[in-house]
Amino acid sequence: MWPLWPLAALLALSQALPFEQKAFWDFTLDDGLPMLNDEEASGAETTSGIPDLDSLPPTYSAMCPFGCHCHLRVVQCSDLGLKAVPKEISPDTTLLDLQNNDISELRKDDFKGLQHLYALVLVNNKISKIHEKAFSPLRKLQKLYISKNHLVEIPPNLPSSLVELRIHDNRIRKVPKGVFSGLRNMNCIEMGGNPLENSGFEPGAFDGLKLNYLRISEAKLTGIPKDLPETLNELHLDHNKIQAIELEDLLRYSKLYRLGLGHNQIRMIENGSLSFLPTLRELHLDNNKLSRVPAGLPDLKLLQVVYLHTNNITKVGVNDFCPVGFGVKRAYYNGISLFNNPVPYWEVQPATFRCVTDRLAIQFGNYKK
Repeated sequence: MWPLWPLAALLALSQALPFEQKAFWDFTLDDGLPMLNDEEASGAETTSGIPDLDSLPPTYSAMCPFGCHCHLRVVQCSDLGLKAVPKEISPDTTLLDLQNNDISELRKDDFKGLQHLYALVLVNNKISKIHEKAFSPLRKLQKLYISKNHLVEIPPNLPSSLVELRIHDNRIRKVPKGVFSGLRNMNCIEMGGNPLENSGFEPGAFDGLKLNYLRISEAKLTGIPKDLPETLNELHLDHNKIQAIELEDLLRYSKLYRLGLGHNQIRMIENGSLSFLPTLRELHLDNNKLSRVPAGLPDLKLLQVVYLHTNNITKVGVNDFCPVGFGVKRAYYNGISLFNNPVPYWEVQPATFRCVTDRLAIQFGNYKK
């Protein structure tokens, strides 16, 4: 059953570089940091990332929808031109792949009896309507991938067992209060590629969530949302229309390890605004309109990666990156990108990078008007 081998990736951990739009198979969205481990991050006792197959009843091998491939509790029905969720799906199925079809609606009983389902893939269909009880039978569902559809709202009554939701590239403009109510196990939401503005998030929209990872890239944000979960370790807001970072914009997000703000229109970062991020390790500010290196970088003792390429930076000071004196910084830089800025790099003093692991960690030059 060779066509099924990619589906095994959903039941194993994968590695991916940070700050890149992931393919939906790379569901862990992590490159080694423990923050996105399902069990540790969510605090749930039964979200190890792999279902306990030994505890499930025997496979109903005779049940397989026409045209689908079924093997080892995996049902693959992708690329079949399906108009609806097929019937005769084995009740012991743990992974159901329905991507790349023409499904436009999820009805009340579409997933009836699938109480062992762990991952549901509905990417790239035409779904615009979901019955309020469509997901009710899915008491063990942890991964829901419903990106690239025609949804205009977050689906109601999501399973309380859910750990990861991918709903990017839809038509969602509003995130109402209470839509994530009861999702105490959720630690990862990918909702980029929706026409979301700052005003689209109702106050309290994320109440109760203890997210580690949130991406709202390729939207219409003009500022950093101030009411996101304070538990976040990763926040990705790249490809928006953010113009400035004001003093208290990041006050709530003191647990961030990674902050992605590349491909915005940021001209100003107010002095002191980065001081609220004591655990920050990666900061992406590339492809903006900054005229100088942001103040406060030397005070971030754990910062290791800074992307500042493709801005309007004309000068780099000797103390822009490294603190004065030794023993203050706990982690040396292993990546600083400054290329494609109008900086006369021959004027930059070598001591500027005294807290960098080696010279290959610095990317400079190649500026074109």
